[in-house]
Amino acid sequence: MRDFIQGLPKAELHLHIEGTLEPELLFKLAERNKVTLPYKSVEDAHKAYNFKDLQSFLNVYYARSQVLLTEQDFYDLTWAYLQRAHKQNVRHTEIFFDPQTHTERGVPFETVITGISSALKEAERTLNLSTGLILCFLRDLSAESAMKTLEQAVPYLDLIQSVGLDSAEVGNPPSKFVSVFDKARAVGLLTVAHAGEEGPPQYIWEALDLLKVSRIDHGVRCLEDEVLVERLKRDQVPLTVCPLSNIKLCVFESMKQHPIKKMLEKGLCATVNSDDPAYFGGYVNENYEGVVQALGLTQDQVVQLAKNSFVASFLSKDQKAKYIKEVEEYAKAPSPLPSVGEVDPQGRVRGR
Repeated sequence: MRDFIQGLPKAELHLHIEGTLEPELLFKLAERNKVTLPYKSVEDAHKAYNFKDLQSFLNVYYARSQVLLTEQDFYDLTWAYLQRAHKQNVRHTEIFFDPQTHTERGVPFETVITGISSALKEAERTLNLSTGLILCFLRDLSAESAMKTLEQAVPYLDLIQSVGLDSAEVGNPPSKFVSVFDKARAVGLLTVAHAGEEGPPQYIWEALDLLKVSRIDHGVRCLEDEVLVERLKRDQVPLTVCPLSNIKLCVFESMKQHPIKKMLEKGLCATVNSDDPAYFGGYVNENYEGVVQALGLTQDQVVQLAKNSFVASFLSKDQKAKYIKEVEEYAKAPSPLPSVGEVDPQGRVRGR
């Protein structure tokens, strides 16, 4: 199944570009920008990945973002992720960025978006990888700060397809940002929001009804509300699920408890994504592999997840159809027979 997942065309829709800052690049940028790190080595930086909840992760995440100062830094960060995504056969990606993380410490909005966008354009030119960019507001800051950030983004609307809502969820409901999201839609942007990760199902209702989002990021707590599940199924609202992240941040104790298989069985439009892969132990393929190994997903279910990823994207109808056809053709192609004792893509061991 690992080989099957590797070759499977897929989209990634829940990816924080600041969350792809690997320790090796962290040290390189720190040296380049003369930023002192609280780690003696790359190995020490890896040891800091012992999170008890979302906030404990965010503390490390924001601290490490201090090394991102120049347009070249943001280009290098984004380009490193895009190369990894390409190697995992990601055909389309829509990435989040958190401008407030940078503008609050004096880095100009223009510096951030120009560096990221330059790398996205390069990927489309050279990697045959289509892209989109989503500006996220930090929900633990004020709505006024979010509105100021949206105003800063207006000159760059041609580079942005959507706005989102991320960071510390508990105590920061979607309803806090209604005016900001109204303004974003008024200037032509789509909307998404993190909801139902650590926050309750009610936050998912608010994101749908008040922020009028096109999809829910995470949404794993939706299963606690059967009426909500029926609505998500009826409207086929996409859910951008991040399995390794959910385990690393203690949303669930183990992958065997993860609800993504139940979500598929209930007819929800669930997708697999990596969230902040530098911190959570794997990129998108490792997330697919994790749920397959722990939950026994079938090859058909894996294919459905890949198809869902394109259905859930902000691509045009024709682009979606093109990528979904790629998935279907890949799934129909004959797989080489495994050697004796090896496991085939359906999980069967070939006998002697």
